[in-house]
Amino acid sequence: MPWDRPARHPWEIPLLIVVIMFTAVAYLLALLLLTVELFADPVVDEKGVEQTGSILTSPYVLLLLFAPVLLWAGRGLNLATQRVNGVKMSPTQFPEGYRMVQEAAARFGMHKAPDAYVILGNGQINAFASGHGFRRFVVVYSDLFEVGGAAREPDALAFIIGHEVGHIAAGHVSYWRQLGMFVAPWLPLLGSSLIRAQEYTADNHGFCFRPHGASTAMATLAAGKYLNTDVGVDEMADRAALDRGGFVWLVNAMASHPVLTWRMWALRDRSKPGPMFWRPSAPHPGLIPPRGGYPLNSTPPALPPKPV
Repeated sequence: MPWDRPARHPWEIPLLIVVIMFTAVAYLLALLLLTVELFADPVVDEKGVEQTGSILTSPYVLLLLFAPVLLWAGRGLNLATQRVNGVKMSPTQFPEGYRMVQEAAARFGMHKAPDAYVILGNGQINAFASGHGFRRFVVVYSDLFEVGGAAREPDALAFIIGHEVGHIAAGHVSYWRQLGMFVAPWLPLLGSSLIRAQEYTADNHGFCFRPHGASTAMATLAAGKYLNTDVGVDEMADRAALDRGGFVWLVNAMASHPVLTWRMWALRDRSKPGPMFWRPSAPHPGLIPPRGGYPLNSTPPALPPKPV
């Protein structure tokens, strides 16, 4: 609930432990191969010619061996890119976004608010959180500020910022955590399930920070920054309990983010965690769709401007 501490999705930690175990085994195998390569006797063929091929030339083995350095360098380059190209939120640059970041950090009990940058979106609706060393930062694509501007839906922008700050508050951008999750992209279903659980956790943070922005934020992800007011979030969320089939299950299982209908359902029904593997069940199936149908959604942006 908005007045409680944001809940971590119950599947997140168990999945994290399993992924870390797989990653640790992969690191140990890579080190074992390195040890064997360095200390084993050279292999010669029947003519006495030493074979020069090495298992260490495998890109996967090299990737694992240099994972700590590669991850550290990638995070550093990511931060440097935002520092030299992004517009840093401040009391004078994107002040409404800056205030939201500060308020979200305080809401989640963080001792220091992360830096926040705005970068050119070129039509993309996106935001992300990351870190390097002791620094944590949030990046928001510029198009989201067209959604969150004073004349449109500032609560939607606040929800998204709360979601991204929530990733930081929940420890999702920690170097050691990401190092432990290094092989997640190569673990079919398991790795994507862990990331989906993290997204549900971040959604819980966004909801606790600005519950009224959840529906508009989801509508924006579904239809974009100009047509979000045409989306009936309840109508779309109800399809989570109606749309069935093996391919529906597979699309969700392979996705890094919960599919939008399930995500909307989870943000509307706060009595249980977001559905991870099986579509949610309607408590009253006879009320989907509601009697009388769904209302028409074609409300123009609010005028006069909403306060931010």
